[in-house]
Formats: sequence, structure tokens, C-alpha cells
Amino acid sequence: MRKKLGGLLLTVVMVGLLAACGQTGTNEAGYISGDGRTREIPAAERGEPIELAGETLDGKPFDLADTRGKVTVLNVWWTGCAPCRKEMPMLQAAYEELGDEVAFVGINTRDASAAQGQAFERHYGVEYPSVYSPDGAAVLALKGSLAPRAIPATAILDPEGRVAALIRGEIPSARTLDELISSAGKSA
Repeated sequence: MRKKLGGLLLTVVMVGLLAACGQTGTNEAGYISGDGRTREIPAAERGEPIELAGETLDGKPFDLADTRGKVTVLNVWWTGCAPCRKEMPMLQAAYEELGDEVAFVGINTRDASAAQGQAFERHYGVEYPSVYSPDGAAVLALKGSLAPRAIPATAILDPEGRVAALIRGEIPSARTLDELISSAGKSA
């Protein structure tokens, strides 16, 4: 009886974790993922600047206010999320191309240890900082813009730090990312 209950509990937990990896749709690997829908927010409708502070995966203090003056790409990810793994090389390539002009920041959520996130970043060659938020609390800085359990999700902030665009789920293409970054920089 205990083995059956333990197996049932494990199944419920795994389904919950997989459901947290996005918002809608199911891909061939069985992960539930967002559909990559984008939403641009007109400058007149943007809220207050996003306030986010914490520690990076390597234990350094981080404050999003330090990125003001630049368009900022905030990407929410988790090592167990297949769409996150798929889009990470695209984000790193964009960082390498735009790094001086655009700030890139990850929000690593759900990983049990910072070491997991660091191994992920080493594997994909990620050079920009990621805030370590195993409980997902850092995503609450984006409340009203992104669902707290949305993974992957990307918010593009204008130079004032306000949400200018959102991508729910995997980033559809490098071109989409470039266009949203460009638009956020022009419309601030």
C-alpha cells in the first residue's frame, strides 16, 4: 500500500512539474509548453519599472535597477524545462551580438541548488547573470505581466525598466527576439 501511495505521489508531483513548464500545448517530448505568443505593450500603457533584486547563481548581489538606460531581456528558465534548453543558445547568441547595447538577465527558478543552474549555464555557454530564485519569488516582480509558473517566459523591458513586450513560452525565433528588442528601444 505504501509503495502504491508513494508511486501515486511521485506521479502527481511529476505531472505538476511538467505542467509548470509553460502554459499551453504539448510538444512531441510530452512537455507542456507555451505557444510562443508575443505581446507588445504600447509605451503609454506600460506600468511602473520592474523592481527585482536578489543573488545570482554565483552568489553575487544583483539589482535590476543597474540595467536602467538599456533595453533588458529577462528570461525565466529552469534546467528541467526542454523548451528552456532549446532557446538558451539563441539567447546567448543574442547576448554576444547585443551585449553592450542590451542587458540580458536570467531568472533561474525551481532548481534545488544553484549548482544545477551553474552546470546548465556552463553547458550552454551562458555569460550573462541569472538571479537564483528556487521558490519562483523573483518572477513575482513581473506579476500582472507573466504567470508565476510560466516557464519559459521572456519579458523585454524598455530603457526605463518597464515591460515593453512578453513572450509566453519558447521564443519563436531569433528574428522575433531581435524585433521585440528593437521595438522596445525605439518606443520608450
